[in-house]
Amino acid sequence: MSGFVFNEKPINIESGEGAYLYGSDGTEYLDFGASYAVAALGHAHPAVTDAVQKQAEKLTYVQASYPVDVRTELYEKLAAVAPDGLENVWLCNSGTEANEAAMKFARSATGRSKIIATKRGFHGRTMGALAMTWKDKYKKPFEPLAGDVEFVTYGDEAELAEAIDEETAAVFLEPVQGEGGIHPAGTEYLQTARKLTEEAGAALAFDEIQTGIGRTGTLWACEGAGVTPDILTSAKGIANGLPLGATLVADWIAENPGNHGSTFSGGPVVCAAANATLDTIVEEDYPSHAAAVGEYLKAELEAAAEEHDLPVRDVRGQGLMLGVQVKRGANRVLKNLAISEQVLALPAGRTVVRLLPPLVVTEGHADEFVESFVEVTK
Repeated sequence: MSGFVFNEKPINIESGEGAYLYGSDGTEYLDFGASYAVAALGHAHPAVTDAVQKQAEKLTYVQASYPVDVRTELYEKLAAVAPDGLENVWLCNSGTEANEAAMKFARSATGRSKIIATKRGFHGRTMGALAMTWKDKYKKPFEPLAGDVEFVTYGDEAELAEAIDEETAAVFLEPVQGEGGIHPAGTEYLQTARKLTEEAGAALAFDEIQTGIGRTGTLWACEGAGVTPDILTSAKGIANGLPLGATLVADWIAENPGNHGSTFSGGPVVCAAANATLDTIVEEDYPSHAAAVGEYLKAELEAAAEEHDLPVRDVRGQGLMLGVQVKRGANRVLKNLAISEQVLALPAGRTVVRLLPPLVVTEGHADEFVESFVEVTK
C-alpha cells in the first residue's frame, strides 16, 4: 500500500499551503516535518511558484555546458551567501550527490583516501555517502562499500584528534546531527575540528543538507559557531521542494577537484526555484525568524512537559531543528499526533520526535503543536 501509513490507513496528500498540508479527503494537517526540511518556505509559496511557472514557459532544461542566465544567477547567489571563502559552487540533484562530490573533491585535492565520519552520522544512501553513514540498517545489505572510512564518537575532541593523521583526506561532520537524534556538535568541537584539519592538511567538510538555509537560526549552522569549513554541502530546502543539491568548496579544493559531473545538475526550472527561495529567505530574514520561533517552541515544550508531567527526557536542538526525546517510543507519539491531532512530525531514532517545520511557522503554529503534543503524551 502506498502513502504515509499509520495503522494501515494511508494519508494521501493532495495539496498544501504555508505550514499546512491537505489530504485528498479534505483533512488539514499541520506540517511540522516539512518533508525532512525540504519545504523550507512552506507549501505553494507564491514567490517560488511564480518563478517556476515563468521559467517553465521559457526553458525547462539545457545541459550545464551551455550558460543559462538563471543558473549563472544561482551560482552567484550561492557564492554571495556562502561562508567566506566558499565561493566555488557545484550543483547536483540531491544531498547524497552533494556528499558524493564532496568526498571525491577532498580525495582529489589532497591526494589522500582516508575519510573520518562520526557515529550516529547520516550522509546519504548512495555507495560513497553510505560508507560515511553510521547505522548498519542503512548500509549492511549493500556491503562492501567504499573503503577507508573511519568512525569517531561525535563530540569527542580527543578521539577526533587521535584519528586525524597524514593520511586523512577529510573529516565529515553535521553541525547538528539530524537522523542521529538532533544532537548539536557544540562550538568548541567544531572549532577543534577546524584546527586539527588545518594542521593535518585535511579538508573539513560540513554536511549542512538539513541544517542549512536558515533552519538553525543562521543561514548556515557553521556561522553560528564561527567556523568555516573547506567544503559545505547543501540540499533539501534550497529549492523549496524541487530536487537540488550544492557543494561549496574553498579555492584550494577547487584547484584540483578531479573530473566530476552530472547530466541534470542545475536545470533552469530548479535553479529558478532556488533563486526565489534564497531571495525570500535572505530578504525576509527567515534565519532570525527561525531562531526566535524555535526558541519560543523549545521553551513552550519544556514548560508543558514540566506542567503536565509528560514523559519527556529532553528537548534539544537549534532554531527550527528540534528533537523531543520521549520515554515512550517516538513512533507511537507520531502516530497519535497524525491520527488524533492531524499534526505531522518525524522520527529521529526510536525515542526522538524530530521537528523540522517550515521556516514560515509562527508562534501560533508553535502553540498549536504544543497543545497537540500534550494531548497525545499526557
